[in-house]
Amino acid sequence: MTALKDLPLNPQQLTELARRYPTPFYLYTEKEMLQNASRLLKAFEWNKGFTQFFAVKALPNPVVMKLLAHVGLGMDCSSIAELELSSSIGVAGERIMFTSNNTPAPEYHRARELGAVINLDDLTQVSYLKEHVGIPELISFRLNPGRKLAGTDIIGKPVEAKFGLTSEQLRDAYQFAKACGATRFGLHTMPISNELERSYFVGTVRLLLQTVRELHAELGILFEFINMGGGIGIPYRPEERPLDLELLSKEIEQCFQAELSGSNLPVPKLFMECGRVITGPYGYLVTRAIHTKDIYRRYIGVDATMANLMRPGMYGAYHHISVVGKEHDTPSETYDIVGSLCENNDKFAIQRRMPPINVGDLLVIHDAGAHGHSMGFNYNGKLRSAELLLRPDGSVVQIRRAETLLDYFATLDFNALNTIV
Repeated sequence: MTALKDLPLNPQQLTELARRYPTPFYLYTEKEMLQNASRLLKAFEWNKGFTQFFAVKALPNPVVMKLLAHVGLGMDCSSIAELELSSSIGVAGERIMFTSNNTPAPEYHRARELGAVINLDDLTQVSYLKEHVGIPELISFRLNPGRKLAGTDIIGKPVEAKFGLTSEQLRDAYQFAKACGATRFGLHTMPISNELERSYFVGTVRLLLQTVRELHAELGILFEFINMGGGIGIPYRPEERPLDLELLSKEIEQCFQAELSGSNLPVPKLFMECGRVITGPYGYLVTRAIHTKDIYRRYIGVDATMANLMRPGMYGAYHHISVVGKEHDTPSETYDIVGSLCENNDKFAIQRRMPPINVGDLLVIHDAGAHGHSMGFNYNGKLRSAELLLRPDGSVVQIRRAETLLDYFATLDFNALNTIV
């Protein structure tokens, strides 16, 4: 029997929902999302000051963000839009971690206005920040560990990644920032993404703590926090198992004890900035089969496209797909599940064993609650889909409407058209 993934609603409820809201649409489940966020916070409560900053880029919807903020999450931002979204839900100050790269001055300015923790990505950004907005009291830098840590497919090998400072540059960065008036310090890194192996994260924390000790010995500065980044993966395939958060926490606590033993250094706060593991498993892209095609392969054409969910086409990511009402049927057919973009990588599944699919069937693409809608685009004039929230009482509310043609054309200057043509 093929492994299954649970649907957020039963087939009858999903069918009714698709009558109310045209497919494709995203559906997020509030209860499970908040339970998972609370579980993560509880797992790491041994560290005084532990903060999980939600990676806004994963799901930048203010309704979801506000729900997560209510259970205790801060916000990890990387653009001015994400800063404004955080501000709009009442999150400000050091509840915001601003980690950006190749950053323009207006974004630093807004981050300083909001009192966000600014986490710099390059040595040259210190003087740039000083020139344009001034050096804040609290400053952090992102370490690129080079060959000290392995990378993963999404971010790539650290030595090939555009992010962060080398270990050798860190000393100069902190020394310069201190000379410019910084008095509080943090250290950040994020070398991996979508990882299910605990040892990667324990190794990351070990490297951060060792670096903290070395920098303290050289520069005499104390670190208020280390930020291990995000990167905790989710089981996209039904046969995969989720990472054990409680066991990960225990191993990281042991790492703290081992690395700080005998150092006389204060225990730094542990920060984390996960997105995928918070919301990923609790988002679903609901789409409908609208065409079939048989040539060298058999194709099922759906009304969603890569413009709705980029991950499979972008880097071959696996997303499980359920056919509503046929979840328990034998997967007797082999299909490519495709959209309608003028690109051959517009595919949600390639040569996937599925039950027989008919035009009109609803398909649910699982684990789309992070880096799904947020990575959407308008190529071929495709319009962004609606986002819906399944509340704990079973009701469904729309938290973002679908785009219209008027939205798509709203930024065009038709006066210029009339003048030029």
